[in-house]
Amino acid sequence: MKNIQLKHDLEMFGKYRNLLQELTRKNIKLKYRNSWLGILWSFFQPLLQMIVLSVVFSGIFGRSNEYIICYPVFLFTGRLLFSFFTSSTKQAMTSFRKHTGIIKKVYVPKYMYPLSSIFSNFVTFAISLICLICVWIFFKVTGISGGHGLYITGYVFLCWIPMLLLLIFSLGVGLILSVLNVYFRDIEYIWDVLTQLLFYMVPIIYPLQRIKRDWIVIIIKINPLYSMIELFRQCVLYGYIMSGKLFWYAAAVSVGTLIIGIWFFNKKSDDIIFHL
Repeated sequence: MKNIQLKHDLEMFGKYRNLLQELTRKNIKLKYRNSWLGILWSFFQPLLQMIVLSVVFSGIFGRSNEYIICYPVFLFTGRLLFSFFTSSTKQAMTSFRKHTGIIKKVYVPKYMYPLSSIFSNFVTFAISLICLICVWIFFKVTGISGGHGLYITGYVFLCWIPMLLLLIFSLGVGLILSVLNVYFRDIEYIWDVLTQLLFYMVPIIYPLQRIKRDWIVIIIKINPLYSMIELFRQCVLYGYIMSGKLFWYAAAVSVGTLIIGIWFFNKKSDDIIFHL
């Protein structure tokens, strides 16, 4: 029975994959509609955020190179991945409410809406990587903020692995939030608070080695976002092979979250239309 259901779901996904592409493209266009720079904001927005945060926190965390090679690049890599997670999950969470009119009139597999929100953010995230490359080159050439310590190895080509794990994790979380938001609209405000807390509970603006309390370090390491950001930094910033422990933990949590998200979504998807 489960095999039949899985086969049906895969057939439906294949049937509507073009629609998923169109919804993803539409979300990208709407995000930058009436903007002079348009999609170029995918390049400039993370750059401006890095500049602001570097100015604010470099005096606190960027003075010593003991744990950080180049603080602006360290900050940029963490902020880039975290921004994708927060923006994609927030848009997936509100995707049903934004498409209420279409959902009530036309039959489309409902998972298309949160998926398209996440995929559109992943496209802009991928574009932002161009900005990361430019920032890396700038600090390497100038040597500012310890940029002379940056170097590239073949492991940089493995950076797609933590990016893929983050995408899978975001899909699982996004599916869960999209359903919960239909039943409990307050989840939007709760998630805003939680993501703000997460920003400071993940080593984005500070190195983990600065934390001296063991129980806080354990809490941080339990957070799968820490594993994915650290894996990405190991490839892009530190230039060495990814940690096996971090990889398997991040992979297990990501796949597990996606499985739970699919199960929860399938269980509640038929009732969604009655609560919109």
